[in-house]
Amino acid sequence: MPSRGERPFNGCRRARHATSAPLNPTALRPPGFAARAAATGLLATVLDDRRPLDAALDGDGAFGALPLRDRALARAILGTTLRRLGTIEAILNRLVTRRPRADELLWRTLQTTAAQVLFMEVADHAAVSLALDQLDANPRLRPFKGLANAVLRRIARERDALVAAAETPGSDTPPWLWQRWVATYGEATAASIAAMHRLEAALDISVKSEPQAWAEKLGGAVLPTGSLRLLATGDVTALPGYAEGAWWIQGAAAALPARLLGDVTGKAVADLCAAPGGKTAELANRGANVTAVDISPPRMARVADNLRRLGLGAETVVADVLSWQPDRQFDAVLLDAPCTATGTIRRHPDVAWLKQPEDIASLAAMQTRMLERAVALLKPGGTLVFCTCSLEPEEGEAHLAPSLAGLSLEVVPIAAAEIGGLAETVTADGGVRTLPSHLPDAHEARRGGLEGFFIMRLRKRL
Repeated sequence: MPSRGERPFNGCRRARHATSAPLNPTALRPPGFAARAAATGLLATVLDDRRPLDAALDGDGAFGALPLRDRALARAILGTTLRRLGTIEAILNRLVTRRPRADELLWRTLQTTAAQVLFMEVADHAAVSLALDQLDANPRLRPFKGLANAVLRRIARERDALVAAAETPGSDTPPWLWQRWVATYGEATAASIAAMHRLEAALDISVKSEPQAWAEKLGGAVLPTGSLRLLATGDVTALPGYAEGAWWIQGAAAALPARLLGDVTGKAVADLCAAPGGKTAELANRGANVTAVDISPPRMARVADNLRRLGLGAETVVADVLSWQPDRQFDAVLLDAPCTATGTIRRHPDVAWLKQPEDIASLAAMQTRMLERAVALLKPGGTLVFCTCSLEPEEGEAHLAPSLAGLSLEVVPIAAAEIGGLAETVTADGGVRTLPSHLPDAHEARRGGLEGFFIMRLRKRL
């Protein structure tokens, strides 16, 4: 991202993506070139086109054509660059006092290469050499090879000193978010949240049965909340039990809302804003008659595919929750409302750099409308679990409380015992607020942490 108050590159935008750079089709590219070129182009897609990383990955044919190993490397470079973007930017701005008027892809190449040199276990000379190859492949960037070589080799020589001078507790968090978190949670907790965001997330899964047995098979551990956590790398679909439908990928905090509906055996449950489908799977596995609703046809198709793999049944509906008109009311409703998703930054580091302050108010207003609709879909006496994967109180505690009185809802307090004894996550009003700094691991930092979620359980008055 451009530094504070600084304008981005002013060069021609047409050729900033690596996939659009004119390459010599007969040139023999060295190993690792394709992965790094893909990472640079995708970083430009995220930061310059402001496109979510998952969508960018899905829409990039060149990335999809890479061998599995190269795709994994490209994703690792992207993730590291986005997680450490603020520190990288501060270092580059220190070393390049006057940015050349050139294509944005030059700066993206410097960023992805700096990420490798500073924060990844790759050979410095290989990272720098391949960066220069990327610039050489694009005639528009070729004149800047000397500049890039000097900057990147200095980063390699002075790595520790440069990081020490640039890194602060909030340096890898956009300033507006850092200020909000300090005001909401205090500086110490904000620093703990930001520190966890710098770490790649572990893999959390939900199992259909026998969690301890699967933990032993997969080399993971059962968390107090009931999810399994692995430090898996490589192709997740190749792990034991995936093809057989024994488990599904789902963050530990994201698994809590469905479980907080209690015994749903035989009950009609509506899962609103259901994609990517982990909560639908949890409810179906617990015996509910689930109707999963989401506005996105592609995302709902993935939900259906996942349910088939798992051997679980649910009705899937592509519809806007606000206008959906089923012919019945439900015993229970789960509303995972759209939000800024700042609680998922560790798993989706692009979120930090794509969201803007004004998004919070507009999404909170939508949540209020969806909550009203959810209440209308619920039978009197039925249970509603409302949740958002946001760290912003306006998308949780602050805007939910005023809505309760006018919606014939009463709070059903959540006890710590229901969420693995995590008493520090239970709020004074009976909800749950999880933070990335919760559930730390003293021996392996990456194995600790939770997504940032707000959860409230409610009952519709008779």
